[in-house]
Amino acid sequence: MDLILVVLGLLLIWPVLALVAVLVWAKHGWPVFFAQQRAGLGEKSFRLYKFRTMTNQRDSDGKLLADAHRLTPLGRVLRNTSLDELPELYNVIKGDMALVGPRPLFMRYLPYYTNRERLRHSVKPGITGWAQIHGRNFLPWEERLALDVWYVENRSLWLDFKILLLTVVKVVSRDGVSADPDAVETDLDQERRDKIMAETAEEIPGHCD
Repeated sequence: MDLILVVLGLLLIWPVLALVAVLVWAKHGWPVFFAQQRAGLGEKSFRLYKFRTMTNQRDSDGKLLADAHRLTPLGRVLRNTSLDELPELYNVIKGDMALVGPRPLFMRYLPYYTNRERLRHSVKPGITGWAQIHGRNFLPWEERLALDVWYVENRSLWLDFKILLLTVVKVVSRDGVSADPDAVETDLDQERRDKIMAETAEEIPGHCD
């Protein structure tokens, strides 16, 4: 079903893909695509593809500048309209992803999931998902991961179609979208390390900051 929908979709949107690729090349240079390792089915790593939304601008020491400084006006438009995620259709064709499923997150987050949250990796990650139509980057991590698990335990063909339809509505209305995710969400690994440190500090008698 995913392959059929993707092939039909590509026949309709290939001019959009070509136009975005040209704009990205003109503004950001080569390569047009951004690739990053993400955790997929069975917690196995795969390369996720997106259109580049940032430059490779660096400081005097050769280190990349913060995302907010490298994000271009074109990049903001691509993120706000979710056009930057269109190359993930290639991941669906490859079999790394599905159209609907928990969003693929960073590999470094794997040690920080609870046993229940690990259920999100028992299905293929998706371009969109149950958590994405309920707030995306604006959701606290616990709520976001709980929605992923709910989807895994309740998934069905009807639910997938419902998520796809609501995703279109969300994208058109730009509801729950942030061009700069770093401004609205924390890193899961850092958040949970801080939580562990805080809990440990409370257990140590006489501890003071």
